[in-house]
Amino acid sequence: MKISELRAKTVAELEEQLINAKEEQFNLRMQRSMGQLENPSRIRTVRRDIAKIKTLITEKKNAVEVK
Repeated sequence: MKISELRAKTVAELEEQLINAKEEQFNLRMQRSMGQLENPSRIRTVRRDIAKIKTLITEKKNAVEVK
């Protein structure tokens, strides 16, 4: 997921995408615990995507408060 794609979204869209990413992270953790995970590097990618989304949500909310 590219940061430029995320910057074009609204806070509501980012929050929705954050929920989806957290659900995916949970599913990946469950697959790992059951030994069914095919791509272990996906966990790292999803975790970083969550961090990007949270950062952008914070930036957008702070930008609204400053103006």
